[in-house]
Amino acid sequence: IRVQLGSFLLFMGWRVVLIEESDRLSIYLDNLKVSRNDHDILIPIKDIHSLIIDNYKLVLSVQMLNKCVENNVNIVTCGIDHSPKALVIPIAGHHRMVGVLRNQLEWTNELKSVAHREIVIAKIKNQIKILERCGISEDNVDKLRGYVLNVEESDKTNREGLAAKVYFRLLFGDGFQRFNEDVLNGGLNYGYSILRSMISKVVLSKGLNTALGIIHIGPYNMFNLCDDIIEPYRPIVDEWVYTNLRYAAEFTRDHRQSLVKMTTRKVYINGQYHTLMNSIVLMTESIIDFFNTGNMIVFPEMQFKDDL
Repeated sequence: IRVQLGSFLLFMGWRVVLIEESDRLSIYLDNLKVSRNDHDILIPIKDIHSLIIDNYKLVLSVQMLNKCVENNVNIVTCGIDHSPKALVIPIAGHHRMVGVLRNQLEWTNELKSVAHREIVIAKIKNQIKILERCGISEDNVDKLRGYVLNVEESDKTNREGLAAKVYFRLLFGDGFQRFNEDVLNGGLNYGYSILRSMISKVVLSKGLNTALGIIHIGPYNMFNLCDDIIEPYRPIVDEWVYTNLRYAAEFTRDHRQSLVKMTTRKVYINGQYHTLMNSIVLMTESIIDFFNTGNMIVFPEMQFKDDL
């Protein structure tokens, strides 16, 4: 179900609210009040999963921000170019944050090396599934299958990087280059940013430090761990971009709205279909369990059902 007020959109289910042209966001009782001209819509805060604000001139109340944070709403703000710029993070985190942080600091390099390998393998396997779904010939896909079989601990031979070069060339053509300023990269960056914000919310809710990564260790990146978890999820965005933007002249508002809606889909993980957000919870919990007990990490698998 889609409700519209100006360019205010609400996707029902796990509720994702995308605000584009409303004038003001505030709180009325326990509801998010969305105001546009002389019209208001009230949405129960407890029903909102993510709030994406893509309006450079929108007026926000501090009370609204605090209420959303208290209810663990994922808040993302976008810049004038419509790309996600900021994530609102609560100061008060998990009730066992200090203990969880101590455990995280004790994650051994040996286990990190194993986790690194498994994340890369899961990512390449999902890239293969996307190439198959998009009709890429088996001969071309076989090269990625070979990479999967040769991923070492810590990915010492950089199978991830080699696979990515082949994968993007097969998906988007020989002329495609990641991080160019074009329609395809615009869609990829937007979709990845939304996924990253969802992952950040889960990581923080588990008391983990987002900056202490497994693969990613950038000294200026406060979301290293989130960038580890996102890797096997990236093909979800890749497939959407392939389907919707290959022949597009520009990355439009309708495209952005469709990408946000994509976050309400279901994902196959650990033998069942779950909401995208719940699958992130399961993977994050399994990472914690892996470092505590040695049980293997569970990853999302790119299996598609038309009605999900």
